[in-house]
Amino acid sequence: MAYDEALADRIRGLIGDRSDLTEKKMFGGLAFLVGGHMSVAASGQGGLLVHCAREDTEALRAEPHAGPMIMRGREMEGWLRVAPEGVDTQDGLEPWVRRGVDYAQSLPPKG
Repeated sequence: MAYDEALADRIRGLIGDRSDLTEKKMFGGLAFLVGGHMSVAASGQGGLLVHCAREDTEALRAEPHAGPMIMRGREMEGWLRVAPEGVDTQDGLEPWVRRGVDYAQSLPPKG
């Protein structure tokens, strides 16, 4: 499954024009990197991937439509998968994008 291009456009609209923003095809989707760190991605499996602080992962997984990001059979701490129905409205998408961007910009920029 290809990533949802309409979702990618909505993410672009929320992130806005940033000099430290790059887009990169990753994990079968389209990732949005801030300062070289992935913030969010339109997932190739549908929905959204969100980068967050490791210590927040468990609490955020309890949010509606959120769950673990599983890679190679392992749950990834500091990452979430948000189901498509959790990001089908701007009100649903915006807090997740903001959370991912805020976390990515809190990290030292990659050179």
